[in-house]
Amino acid sequence: MENWIHETLVSMGVAAEVADKLAIMALATLVVAGAYLVYWVLRTYLLKLIHRVTLKTSNKWDDALMDSRMFHRILRLIPLTFILICIDRLAPGQLIVLKRIVFAIIILIGARTVEAFLNSISTVYHADTDSHRKPIRPLFQALLIIVYLFAGIFIISVLLNKSPWNLFGLMGGLTAVTMLVFKDTILGFVAGIQLGANDMVREGDWIEMPKYGADGDVIEVAVNTVKVRNWDKTITTIPTYALISDSFKNWRGMSESGGRRIKRSICIDMNTVKFADEKLLERFRKMELLKDYVEKTQQAIDAENSERNMDLSATVVNGRRQTNLGIFRAYLVNYLHDNPKIHKGMTFLVRHLQPTPQGLPIEIYVFSADKNWVNYEGIQSDIFDHILAAIPEFELRVYQQPSGIDVASLKGL
Repeated sequence: MENWIHETLVSMGVAAEVADKLAIMALATLVVAGAYLVYWVLRTYLLKLIHRVTLKTSNKWDDALMDSRMFHRILRLIPLTFILICIDRLAPGQLIVLKRIVFAIIILIGARTVEAFLNSISTVYHADTDSHRKPIRPLFQALLIIVYLFAGIFIISVLLNKSPWNLFGLMGGLTAVTMLVFKDTILGFVAGIQLGANDMVREGDWIEMPKYGADGDVIEVAVNTVKVRNWDKTITTIPTYALISDSFKNWRGMSESGGRRIKRSICIDMNTVKFADEKLLERFRKMELLKDYVEKTQQAIDAENSERNMDLSATVVNGRRQTNLGIFRAYLVNYLHDNPKIHKGMTFLVRHLQPTPQGLPIEIYVFSADKNWVNYEGIQSDIFDHILAAIPEFELRVYQQPSGIDVASLKGL
């Protein structure tokens, strides 16, 4: 082809040396134009056909591949390969520079095709709502770094017409510089492997890391950073290796369990704790949640006192007696057992804590059956609304520090 163009130009009166250069330029132009024509046909017809097929299928993989533009990049390899074939067939030994440039572009597009493929896999994988899936984005990002590193070395070797193994040897000599430049990436890559292997954090987990001001859902785990969407909708970015070197709290265990913990206490004024007399016991017997407990407990106490010949009339501390606080605790147990929103299969506890200057804390330690944050707060609030309103019925009083109006009322005395 080159000879034919050269002879045609010479026959037209063009000098031989000039004809050689013009022939090469004309051939290169024809080859590039032909390649562009091939690409135009592929993009106009074949790519649209592939797009229609992906829309009609129910498989989400082909949609992800289309969205990542992998098919676009594969089609670009065809006209570039066409250029190389044409140069070898039509002008062997010529257009060496063009061949090197085209080959380098093929390597670059090949690396970008691999990137598109990995991105499509990551997209489909992370679109899955399975709570047990592990983050693979850090692994894919590390693979992309390796792919582009190798692609860069081969591109340089092609353009300089040098062996790539010589460049690999040069890279080995620059190991210290490479370690310094890619320090964060290397640390993040190692941390990503540890996070995935130990299943420490997944996308969608609720984590707390006060050091970095993070308290919310993990939305992305990458090589260098982990993004957390806080409850106020701000985004906190945490270095990936910080999740290995520092401590953080992961609430996944709560999410995967059957309930969410309610752990809260109310301080009772200890001056209001007393033995329950018959009048008070009679009031408790009228309460649906307490009548069986009070009756059975009183029968057991009377039997024990009678067996031990206790003189109950001498003083109230002789023998066993029920107290308003003890009956109140029994009421809380029965009330919580009767609440359908409390998980009965998990830790269920109503207990005294160490007395404090603010009174005697009565702690509720149970789990709500609903783990949704809004519903959980509603359940917890309803429980303590009821408890605070019910306490006076047991002739108990909640401790509360004096307020300004209390001081003012004292002045009026």
